[in-house]
Amino acid sequence: MRLAGAIFSNVTKMLDFYSQFNPSPLSIKQFIDFGLNACERKSYLFLRKELPVRLANIMKEIALLPENLLRMPSVGMVNQWYEKSFEEIIQFEQMEPEPPVLTQFCERLAHIRNRHADVVQTMAQGVLELKESHEVDTGIENSIQYFLDRFYMSRISIRMLINQHTLLFGEQLGPKQASVNGIGNGGRHIGSLDPACDVAAVVRDAYENARFLCDRYYLASPELQLMQNGVPSKRPMPIVYVPSHLYHMLFELFKNAMRAVMECHESNPPPIQVNLVSGKEDVSVKMSDRGGGIPRSVTDLLFKYMYSTAPQPSKSDSDTVPLAGYGYGLPISRLYARYFHGDLALMSCEGYGTDAVIYLKALTNEANELLPVFNRTSTKFYRPVAQLGDWSASLNTASNSGCRNREKVSPISSHGM
Repeated sequence: MRLAGAIFSNVTKMLDFYSQFNPSPLSIKQFIDFGLNACERKSYLFLRKELPVRLANIMKEIALLPENLLRMPSVGMVNQWYEKSFEEIIQFEQMEPEPPVLTQFCERLAHIRNRHADVVQTMAQGVLELKESHEVDTGIENSIQYFLDRFYMSRISIRMLINQHTLLFGEQLGPKQASVNGIGNGGRHIGSLDPACDVAAVVRDAYENARFLCDRYYLASPELQLMQNGVPSKRPMPIVYVPSHLYHMLFELFKNAMRAVMECHESNPPPIQVNLVSGKEDVSVKMSDRGGGIPRSVTDLLFKYMYSTAPQPSKSDSDTVPLAGYGYGLPISRLYARYFHGDLALMSCEGYGTDAVIYLKALTNEANELLPVFNRTSTKFYRPVAQLGDWSASLNTASNSGCRNREKVSPISSHGM
């Protein structure tokens, strides 16, 4: 028992230590430049510091959650996964980057990634458990919304770092430089990044997979009209991006659009139109449907984690992939867009249809990670605050709920790559 207590005490001290650092956001350009000259030793030295910082920052926020949410079994399980992963990473703190250590580190990262594979669903289940306990008020709901935006953004960033390292240096992919030299891993990929990600191809892929689900549910599906700059086109549109992130956003938007169109038009469903536009600042992907639109009173709720227009997923029907589920699809898709300083926006005309626009940064040096930072400023959002009946209050909510790299008062400076 004494040994267990000593280990726990040491982990707590390390958690306090690492949470004093700011995470170091990287740009897509930095990811690409490092991948082209991939050095496993440098990656190891960076990640053994950066991963504990990112884990510690979000673990400190987990501890600030409302007590009744922390009591939920699923939230407790997620908390345990994070504590275990943090403990495993800090074991490498003093270990020199010798070949056996590098191999062990890469294997450990893959193990951590697998452990956290179901974090989104498990945390969603924890929130659902809280809703079913009827212990939710407006203050708690706002705290949960603020936390989940930051928690899931942190998870996206941690998985990005882990994926880059394991894809570049993992033995399961063969030669270490395979992804750089064009052998395997999709040919031209640099880790999970594609220097020539064809937006049009990802659109078609996401459409076909969403269409497969739609056909199973409704025995029909809307066609796709793909355009570039308002003109029908089959030309590729290459950008530097993470294809899996773009696919995730598009697949979610297609599912929502198809569901709306099929429930609005029982026969002869109108097509879904996707327009790709490349500008100086952004590459925009605009998806337009004629699915009847969304009332304005509902539009703001679509990015709330505790709101869904679809019935809750059945616990007994876990093998079936539904067209809709916990209601997390849109808020998490928006986080994927914002992760590299893009965005996802909706504009709807009730009675007609909805436009959804994904904005992606056109310049790789401007596409920086948007990371949550634990500090004194963030803690205030977890304290219950009386809601004022001021019409301008809603205008300020958006600026407070996102992830920002705020300055923090700390005796320890941030570290670099």
